[in-house]
Amino acid sequence: MRRVHLVFPTPWDDRQLAACRERWSDRFQVTLDRPSDLDCPADFDVLGYVDRLCRQGGFEGVMSSSDYPGATAAAAVATRLGLPGSRPERILRCSHKYYCRLAQRQAVPEAVPPFVLVPLRDPEAVRGELRFPCFVKPVKGAFSILARRAESWEELADFLGQPAVREFTEGYLAIFHDLAATLGGLAVDGRHFLAEGLLQGRQVTVEGYCLDPGEVEVVGIVDSLTQSETGSFVAFIYPSSLPVEIQDRMAAVARRVLTALELSWTLFNVEMMYDEEADRVAIIEVNPRLCGQFADLYEKVDGRHTYEIALSLAVGERPGARRGVAAYRMAASYPLRVFAPVRVLRAPGPAEVRGVEERFPGTLVWSEVEAGQTLTDFVRLEDGASARYGVLNLGADDARGLEERRDEMLAALGFAFAPT
Repeated sequence: MRRVHLVFPTPWDDRQLAACRERWSDRFQVTLDRPSDLDCPADFDVLGYVDRLCRQGGFEGVMSSSDYPGATAAAAVATRLGLPGSRPERILRCSHKYYCRLAQRQAVPEAVPPFVLVPLRDPEAVRGELRFPCFVKPVKGAFSILARRAESWEELADFLGQPAVREFTEGYLAIFHDLAATLGGLAVDGRHFLAEGLLQGRQVTVEGYCLDPGEVEVVGIVDSLTQSETGSFVAFIYPSSLPVEIQDRMAAVARRVLTALELSWTLFNVEMMYDEEADRVAIIEVNPRLCGQFADLYEKVDGRHTYEIALSLAVGERPGARRGVAAYRMAASYPLRVFAPVRVLRAPGPAEVRGVEERFPGTLVWSEVEAGQTLTDFVRLEDGASARYGVLNLGADDARGLEERRDEMLAALGFAFAPT
């Protein structure tokens, strides 16, 4: 039994590890540490945590599906203890959108939009370099919080002056500032935004893993579907419906940029866009971690679960080939959203969720709200336009089957809301 320590666990970890337990329980002993990703306070002493974990030891691998601060903390522990994994400074440079863009521009310039670093302390200093409209986002983000299109300098300046921006960069990113300065040696901290040229087309996520630097494998490509009015994600479908030759180009771009970033023994996911009119593949961002939400989609279609891959990588084992019979031709993850302030009248409890999963074999349900809760603060939530109240992961043999099963499951779960 190989002992693996999972740090800053996310809401995906428990469910996904349980869903594929028969694939790993005879080879790995997994410990989920605390605090969780959601419970980590902004003033958490992450460097002290790394020190304590290194002194404690007692494991042969460390991993995390948490973007922040989990991926960097896991890398720091692995490096200190001589375990498989990427060095923390490489994870930080990959996580920092400005430094990652610099690496992308060096490796795959044709896949990178023009970009300008905007310092919050003096955005006026780069006003002459900006071209509008543009897309702006924090150099260290979370979901799509505070990422948006700006039509003019006045609109951008007004946005950057909002209290929510200051709260995010000074409060939420406090841990990142410490990590960037201490472990990454980064001169540009999280008090900056990136202004980029607009991208258009069909969005996907390319997921894979790195072994030794330069040895990059792609696991799969997932279509990311958005609502046209808000840009909010409404579905993730695997496998992608893009032509095979376009997917091959995307995989090649991912391999080149991950080689340049020098990551090792870790999963990654790269968000990309394909503009059919321009016949252009472009990178949106690179994330140096497992995507917990998609882990069972590959298993449903290919018989390969990415948490099993992650455990193997954590202890320096090359992931095995795909095994198991595919249960479905397609799989999907549906984020459930509201787009106006509501009060939750009814939400399913754990027993009801288990009952629905048993009624619909091969499904996973995450309920993220409780009765009596209000969903009103969209500015600080995932995409600034909606609030997510749950996620459904399921499989079917075609797109219509996915939608029919989604609707049946929603009816069985019985979420109910009222306008505030």
